[in-house]
Amino acid sequence: MRAWRVKSPGPVEDSPIELVVEPQPTPGTGELLLAVEACGVCRTDLHVTEGDLPVHRPGVVPGHEIVGRVVEIATGTTTDFQVGELVGVPWLRQTCGTCVYCRRGSENLCLSSLYTGWDHDGGYADFVVAPADYALALPTGYTPTELAPLLCAGIIGYRALKRAELPSGGRLGLYGFGGSAHLVAQVALHRGATLHVMTRDEKARDLALELGASSAQDTYDSPPEALDAAIVFAPVGDIVPTALEALDRGGTLSLAGIHMSDTPPLDYQRHLFHEKQIHSVEANTRSDAREFLRFADQHRLHIETTEYPLTEAHTALRDLKAGHFAGAAVLRPKPD
Repeated sequence: MRAWRVKSPGPVEDSPIELVVEPQPTPGTGELLLAVEACGVCRTDLHVTEGDLPVHRPGVVPGHEIVGRVVEIATGTTTDFQVGELVGVPWLRQTCGTCVYCRRGSENLCLSSLYTGWDHDGGYADFVVAPADYALALPTGYTPTELAPLLCAGIIGYRALKRAELPSGGRLGLYGFGGSAHLVAQVALHRGATLHVMTRDEKARDLALELGASSAQDTYDSPPEALDAAIVFAPVGDIVPTALEALDRGGTLSLAGIHMSDTPPLDYQRHLFHEKQIHSVEANTRSDAREFLRFADQHRLHIETTEYPLTEAHTALRDLKAGHFAGAAVLRPKPD
């Protein structure tokens, strides 16, 4: 099979990943072997390939927004999935199930958690092995290309929206409007929110307005009204004070990224007083994933995608870094 491996983390302009040909993996007990039909290109993949995140598995295959068809179920595996079924593989790959965090329903905080495309090989390949207990049933009515971004961009965006504690009918600000934000925007709008988008990219601002945002302006511009909640999707710490200043009294700022550049000093009176609060986001739980995918099954989402053949993974990562597309990039090993 073909697979992209991180040969040496570094700037994507220097091609830190290489395409290799190797035997397809063999699933162990509790695992599924999937033929990859689509894999989203997530900003976390960029952090893995460029070395923003520490190396967990040398030479790892990136990719954790995987849509794959089951081709083998390992002997001894108990699962409701069937050979031939299309399933999803997200970022969260494994938790211990016994620690205090797992027991209280916060498995995303598990100290023993493992992640697809970081601790184990991911979906920038023709085949991938995934634990059956962490694979996800997919909503109907979408193509594999459309489904792929739901599996991290959508799920993490949904988690970030929950952490933002947006009141019913509230005013929400989104900082950055890429693969994740354009999906969570639709959830918030469906729930009656007023949406304001702050992003540097003109194409993304146009998309935000098309989807129903009340305003769209540059990243550091002030929204036209105070916000009840905001989510920062861009991995830029300098945005945090700007977003906090835009919050109304009692507002909540949710930080959606796994990696962010340093945040500048905060001024207590300008940024934090009046009971403003900041919530970070660490991965997601399987419960979050299933809630969001049920929503996507019940409400048809517009999913903005740009397709790349598997052989062009390095180009997709470079284009993601440069902001050359609105929405999400998706690798297709075998185009329709």
